[in-house]
Amino acid sequence: MFKILICEKIDLSCSNIFKAAGFTVDHRPELSAGDLKEIIAVYDGLVVRSLTKVTAEIFFKADKLKVVGRAGAGLDNIDVDAARERGVTVLNTPGQNANAVAELVIGLLLALVRHIPIADKSIRAGRWEKSKLAGTELFGKTIGIIGFGAVGRRVAELTRAFGLNILAHDPLLTDLQISAGGARPATFGEILGDSNFVTLHLPKTLTTTGLINREVIMTHMKPGAILINCARGGLVDETALAEALVSGRLAGAAMDVFATEPPALNHPLLALDNFVTTPHLGASTAEAQVNVAVNIAQQMVSFFKTLI
Repeated sequence: MFKILICEKIDLSCSNIFKAAGFTVDHRPELSAGDLKEIIAVYDGLVVRSLTKVTAEIFFKADKLKVVGRAGAGLDNIDVDAARERGVTVLNTPGQNANAVAELVIGLLLALVRHIPIADKSIRAGRWEKSKLAGTELFGKTIGIIGFGAVGRRVAELTRAFGLNILAHDPLLTDLQISAGGARPATFGEILGDSNFVTLHLPKTLTTTGLINREVIMTHMKPGAILINCARGGLVDETALAEALVSGRLAGAAMDVFATEPPALNHPLLALDNFVTTPHLGASTAEAQVNVAVNIAQQMVSFFKTLI
């Protein structure tokens, strides 16, 4: 029967589904990249999250490997071209953590407009700065969602309850599809120019890397806007973003992801009070981790059944 390697911390429901299907499972969450290269040759399936880099070198040592499953939405850590060359199928779990990411977007947005991190720090330091920390309401403002997949659509659902006007842009969708998701279709330029809040929900590709750059921020975004990136590190020019926050061109920004993770302690964004950040927590809820674990195991079991 098939042999599966799970090499990151993934909910035990994943292993249990494989075992119930009669597969042999090795769960080794602390496996190093070097050890993975040494042992991968004996496995038919591999399950990873985001830490493991499944490189071309690993694929070319994986003599029996038939499928790699990513318990998450993105495929940045898997060399898909090498997998294709070796005839290995790559699966992922888009949408299974959409609610978790969308709720974090709302949390970060509220943290910014109501100055929650600064207020908390102020009180702990013995200050009571009520007038200084007056905030802004979401009601009646406009949010622009760039990328209207599962996460973007869930953000639209949640923000509707706050009375926000919702714009969305996604080059892969028709206007009818965007409208059906509860947003008004808009061009990329319209999103930037009309939105008080802009949130990114895109994969990192050659065309989206550096999408929010200095020119976009300084020329096209609405003055005083807030930018949120809970999608992928590298979509935003972080140096340009820091400059815009210092100058006041943007009122605030929040990021769950960085181009390099973790960011350096001297990263210019980390010194700014109008910047809020989290350590790539988008999918880090108990519910989302069960969802992706179950979904990837079910997909892989179905895949292997086609080979029997």
